[in-house]
Amino acid sequence: MSEQLERLQKVIAKSGVTSRRKAEVLITEGKVTVNGKTVTELGTKVKSSDIIEVEGIPLENPEKVYILFHKPTGVITSVSDDKGRKVVTDFFPGLQLRIFPVGRLDYDTSGLLLLTNDGDFANQMTHPKYKMQKKYVAKLKGFLLREQVKELERGIKLEDGMTAPAKVKVKSQDREKNTTLVEITIYEGRNRQVRRMFEHFGHEVVKLSRIEYGPLTLKGLNAGDARELSPHEVKTLRNLALNKS
Repeated sequence: MSEQLERLQKVIAKSGVTSRRKAEVLITEGKVTVNGKTVTELGTKVKSSDIIEVEGIPLENPEKVYILFHKPTGVITSVSDDKGRKVVTDFFPGLQLRIFPVGRLDYDTSGLLLLTNDGDFANQMTHPKYKMQKKYVAKLKGFLLREQVKELERGIKLEDGMTAPAKVKVKSQDREKNTTLVEITIYEGRNRQVRRMFEHFGHEVVKLSRIEYGPLTLKGLNAGDARELSPHEVKTLRNLALNKS
């Protein structure tokens, strides 16, 4: 039986070295070799027995790690920062494996963030076609009106296109402070999406936290705390993604 072929960028991402998109960039820049030969075409397919090197370093297949992290505000969702600011991977100094965040949370946003070294898993959690549910709690300036809630639930037009229908629940309104506390569930992951959705109506988001990711919650975790996902949780997330794609 012949060995199964896979696209080179997918194999690189599965190894945990980097994301699939970044792997494509590295390939086109001539920084990837297969059996000693530089490969620059994205359509290239490889076998499991092929020797692949990225920037001169051979690929390995490390143990897969899946972490649920309660990101505090004032932390960058990245593995490094050229301005020297604190990044999410700084919270895991003893971990020998290289991990990276799944998607992102803004500097001023707190809440549930996944980290892993599994590129396939990260893609399933973030690609729009998998429609992973993410719930946030937002504190807004001003009162969110009933008609604005209905518009959000139908989808609104932002500068990068229409949003998918969201679920919105107004939790409370403070007339003295002129603020609204609202829960919103979305199925996409555009840059600053939740903030931009409320800003569309002139409501500044003064506090934002992601409290759920699919079936996962922050139960038992304070800001800065983390835990590993169980095999059952990882399997459940994968099944949710595949069933919705």
